Parts: sequence; C-alpha cells; structure tokens
Amino acid sequence: MRPLGRFVALLVALVSTVLLGSLPAAPQTQKSSDNQKSPSARDAQQQRQGRPRRDAPAEVLPEDPSEVITVDTNLVLVDVDVRDAGGRPVRHLRQQDFKLFEDGVERPIAFFNVERREGARRPVAIVFAVDISGSLTPREMLSVGQSLRGFAQRLYDRDSVFAVTTFGMRVNVLQNFTNSLDKLERAFTKLAREENGLSTHAYDAVDDAVRLLARSAPRTRAGQPVKRAVVVVTDGFPVGDTVAPETVIERANAEGVSIYTLTLPSSSPLLAPAEKQREPLPTLMDVSGLVERTGGANVYVDQKDFEPFFKLLADELISTYVLAFYPPEANRRDGRFHQIRVAAPQGFTIRQNRPGYKNSG
Repeated sequence: MRPLGRFVALLVALVSTVLLGSLPAAPQTQKSSDNQKSPSARDAQQQRQGRPRRDAPAEVLPEDPSEVITVDTNLVLVDVDVRDAGGRPVRHLRQQDFKLFEDGVERPIAFFNVERREGARRPVAIVFAVDISGSLTPREMLSVGQSLRGFAQRLYDRDSVFAVTTFGMRVNVLQNFTNSLDKLERAFTKLAREENGLSTHAYDAVDDAVRLLARSAPRTRAGQPVKRAVVVVTDGFPVGDTVAPETVIERANAEGVSIYTLTLPSSSPLLAPAEKQREPLPTLMDVSGLVERTGGANVYVDQKDFEPFFKLLADELISTYVLAFYPPEANRRDGRFHQIRVAAPQGFTIRQNRPGYKNSG
C-alpha cells in the first residue's frame, strides 16, 4: 500500500501544479500616456517630406463618468443646419419634420437632438486655427486674440473643450484641449505675427486640427454627442500646403467635423485693390468648398471690430440638429461610400456636415 500511496500523492501534486500554472497572471498596472507614444510612421514620413512639424499629441481628456452611450458604434450621425427664406436659423422643428435617406432609401431616425435655449445645451469641442502669416497686421492679431476669448466664454457653459493652433510657414499647437479659460487666456496672449512669412499652410492646419479632434476630443459628454468643429481665422489664401483640399474635406466628413472660417480682408494691394475693398473677394478656401462641404459657415470681416462676427459664428456653430440612423447590416462592412440626404419641410434650406459615410469594410 505504501508505493500506491506515494503514487497518489505524486499524482495529486502534479495535477495541482498544472492547474496553478494555467491560471492567468495578475494584471500589471500599465504606465503609459499619449504624450509618451512615439510618433506614427505617417508623421515621420510627412516630416521627411517637408510637412510642417506637428507638435506632440494633445492630452486625452479623462472620460466623463456620466458619459453613457446606449447605442452601438454602427449608429451614423449627421449634423443638420436649417435656415428659413431669410437665412435665419430654424430651431423649432421636431423629429417628425425630417426625413433621412441612405442611398435614396428612407431610414428610420434612431436619434434626434436639437439646440434649445432652455435645458441641457449641446457640448462642443473646438480647435482654433489662427493664421499668423505676414498678411495679418499686429493690430489684427491683438483684436483676434481678444475676440477669441469672448468666443470661448460665450460657449463655455456647454461643457466645452478648446485647443489653439497657429499656422504660417508651419503648424504649431499653442494649447491642447482644455476646459480651463486661464489656459486659453495664456494661449491667446502668445499669438504673434510671423514676420516675413513666405507661406500660409491653411489646409495643413485644418487637416492637423481635424486629426487632433479625432484623436483627443471627446465624442460625447454627459450623454450628448459633442459638436466638433474647427474655427479658422485667416485671409483665405493658402500657400505651400502639402495636403490637398479634397483630402481635408474627406477626413473632416469621415470624422463628422465642421469647418468654420472667419475671413479677414487681405492686406495685399494686389489681392484687394481699393476699388474692390467693399466686395469680399472669393478666396482659394471659398473655391475649394471646404466650408460648404463640411456643413460649416464662413463669415467675412469688413471692419476692425471682430466681436460681432465671432458672435455670428458662435450662433452658426450651435444652431444645428443632430440626426442618426442605423445602416442595414449589409452596408456596415462593405467598405463602400454611402450617401446621406436629409429633407426638411418645404421652404427651408438644409446644410449637412457630411454627405455620407464610408465604413472600413
């Protein structure tokens, strides 16, 4: 019996060892942050090709503990701006007033939200992209900084976050996403005119801003979808860009980002002769369709006081409805572009922030 007892004991020990070895190891605390990640291969390639250097990635804001998404990622959202015959925002429409079509086929609206004066206001995430090329005078730069402060304060009660970038011969990040007005204040005081600027990388700046929003800005806050936008302050004449306008538009549409521009009068007499100063000149950014094709808006500045124009731009930015639908299962993984069209009651003008969506396949 003794040899048998020793055999049983050895067998029990062997089974115990196997079972213990198969248990998962205790999880280790991961010590890393976005700021410690190495640059992507794409960024490195762009730097080798002479692309304006991009600052370190913005800090990713902590998730809102009340942020709860009750729908899956297959939900497709589209922002819609509605205007009456006089060009005024229309905010009284209901979900049943809209119809949504995917590739010409009407789809049920699964989610609906509208900006209201009372109740919870829609949060926003905005990147300010400011042209500091030589075309802007020092006085204009000072006025722009003051107006941006007022703009941010006007939207601050919306659980909002802001980032500040500048562009001329290169694109720089002055302030990553923050909800601190003090940090924004310090960033705006750093706005300085680029002397003897030889280029204005406006499309590169918008492209960087869209990717900054995609990488670091929250998509929902307090259970609401965040309005994500880029506000560009420029004279509207890009020079030396490495990214094509069509690429920027496609990326903005894919990320649901709208582009808004505040176009300042050019200080160049060749571009703005005296007899033409009363009429806004069509700029290269106008011709590209960057604003219209992302559901944004452009405001032309015709005086030195920028405050009224920034107020108008703020009203434009928040006067949107949010509609969403679930595409059919067959459309979710086919890798094709699917067109979206929203219809409103007759007599109103519709502007969408994206013409459609394309899944990864």
